[in-house]
Amino acid sequence: MNPPANEPTPRGAGLAGRLLVAQTLVLLTGGLTAWLIAANVGPSLFHEHLARANVGSTPTQIAHTEMAYQSANAISLSLALLVALVAALGISVYQTRRIGRSVATIANAASNVASGHYDIRVPGPGLGPEFDALASAFNQMADRLGSVERTRRRLLADLGHEMRTPVATLEAYLEALEDGVVTLDPGTAELLRAQTGRLARLSEDIGTVSRTEEGQVRLDVRTVHPQPVITAAVGSVSEAYQTKGVRLVTDITAGLPELSLDPERIGQVLGNLLDNALRHTPAGGTVTISATASAGTGGAELSVADTGDGIPAEHLQHVFERFYRVDTARDRAHGGSGIGLAIAKALVEAQGGQLTVTSPGTGAGSTFQILLPRR
Repeated sequence: MNPPANEPTPRGAGLAGRLLVAQTLVLLTGGLTAWLIAANVGPSLFHEHLARANVGSTPTQIAHTEMAYQSANAISLSLALLVALVAALGISVYQTRRIGRSVATIANAASNVASGHYDIRVPGPGLGPEFDALASAFNQMADRLGSVERTRRRLLADLGHEMRTPVATLEAYLEALEDGVVTLDPGTAELLRAQTGRLARLSEDIGTVSRTEEGQVRLDVRTVHPQPVITAAVGSVSEAYQTKGVRLVTDITAGLPELSLDPERIGQVLGNLLDNALRHTPAGGTVTISATASAGTGGAELSVADTGDGIPAEHLQHVFERFYRVDTARDRAHGGSGIGLAIAKALVEAQGGQLTVTSPGTGAGSTFQILLPRR
């Protein structure tokens, strides 16, 4: 019969108790073994040495001498074993309590983490490198879980905010259409189509970045030269750059090696970076896309540099996180979903590359660099 759900399941002795019992048995076994060996081996050796030394002239004197040895040996051995047993038990109790407290601390901390308290930390118990490594690994796990939880909450909050505007717009216009306040003219249809397209892109972007980070994205990897990929990406955004009045410069050095990559996915990455640069570069600014051979890896380095808003140093490490924005109000006004850079980083890493960003600071522009190794 199972115990009721609200009652704790009975458990056996704790780790500290079992360690103490095990060490006590070891000590008792060692003491008993020492006593038996001393009792059986000592007298015969003593008698043999008496005979060799010609100690005692009569059997009575020899017997008395042997009895004296046995008595002295028994008393001294008993006292020595007793003192050793007490000292060893004391040390065992101290050590097992320390181990028990350390394990209990980690167990309690794990329960707190399971309850959602990710700020809990375990101090190093000082019981050796193994326990210190365990405590350090636990703290790293708790810190990582806390970071994931914070990202999850921010993601849900930002996702709700991203969806709220197009959904509210659609709802308002549908009600207006039902009430006859507005008519379904080409302008209204275009606005509704733009809002549904925004929701569709948001859904597609979330699915893309999730599949890529989980290693489930399909890659059509083949050996290609980077120049046609860059040219195609530039061609896809040229009209938007001309419309805004931002100069787009292409700088591709000669001698680029052929690379094993998915040209469509790298084109998607470059497109995201160019779109991001356009959103954050004012009219009259310049965006430069360049490509050079990488001497260290035998691959290529692609970069997208702009003369736009720039990124403060404290935000650089977060720009590739989902929905992260350096300036929330400004970025939403620019129309970005906050997922493009996360998708770009995940796609580059899925092909064995690296995507990094540098910026001198606010108003000084930024540079996104893609390192593609030669595989």
